[in-house]
Amino acid sequence: MKKKQAEKIKTYGPKGFREKFLGEDNPIHLLFKSNSDHFFCLEIEEIMQMQHPVPPSKHSCHTLIFISSGQHVMKLGYQEYVTTDNEMIMVPAGQIFSLDNVNNIHKGYICQFHPDILIRKYGSRELLNDFDFLKISGNPKIKLAAEDIAPITNILERLKKEYSETTITDLNIVQSYLITLFYEMNKNAVKTVKNISAAEVLTAKFKELIHDHIKTQHQVNYYSSLLNVTPNHLNKCVKNVTGKSAVKWIDENILLEAKYLLFQTTLSVGEVATQVGFEDQSYFSRFFKKTEGISPIRYRKLIDKS
Repeated sequence: MKKKQAEKIKTYGPKGFREKFLGEDNPIHLLFKSNSDHFFCLEIEEIMQMQHPVPPSKHSCHTLIFISSGQHVMKLGYQEYVTTDNEMIMVPAGQIFSLDNVNNIHKGYICQFHPDILIRKYGSRELLNDFDFLKISGNPKIKLAAEDIAPITNILERLKKEYSETTITDLNIVQSYLITLFYEMNKNAVKTVKNISAAEVLTAKFKELIHDHIKTQHQVNYYSSLLNVTPNHLNKCVKNVTGKSAVKWIDENILLEAKYLLFQTTLSVGEVATQVGFEDQSYFSRFFKKTEGISPIRYRKLIDKS
């Protein structure tokens, strides 16, 4: 990584956090060599200087984190994942994530890449169906078997070399390494597409649909019609699988999307309300306060002061 990039990242701290995140000094943006490649791979200790909470956020790229030593805690949606020695976690593009506490990471790698890299010369959208961890409804966490640690580390080292030691990144090489990496990861991945019940299949499809339509559709019957089941059947399946009703899933995803927009954009509260499907700003504010405990204006002010 260039010295200039490293110095900028080290100065990134809690003061003016939201302004930094929205501006050109966003440390993730600084790591991309150009706006066209959207790729980096580095040892995690090189960039994990941001030891402070991150409110609900999302990125247009996939993010892969491999912890060889230490611990990493993050939430994907409302689910908390603790990643420790020789474990990996994938944050799919568009997945809302948050960091609530300081991480204790000693060694590992972080790799971020745009989804388009995977469908270049050697790939296809059909190929990506083989990798459950790239899906919003998939299992994002992988525990590596002892014999798979070295091969995966070697691939990550090659990706890091391609990023760090070349002036112009060859995305065809990056794509080849990534696909090889994913098949190595698949040996250890917990598959959610085999040996699961009809209710689990329906719930996974429901989660994917929420991700795609939450900005405009808030009714259970809309999703049940897309899935060709009754609202009652959808609610029952989702509740049995997750412990939460379909209505609860919809409300939580509306709230997450709103919190992401309040943090990661300069949209007004009224514009945020419109973006998440509320025509009435006052109704949106009541919904936000009921579910979060504070108003959207107060929520943004708290972030600005952090």
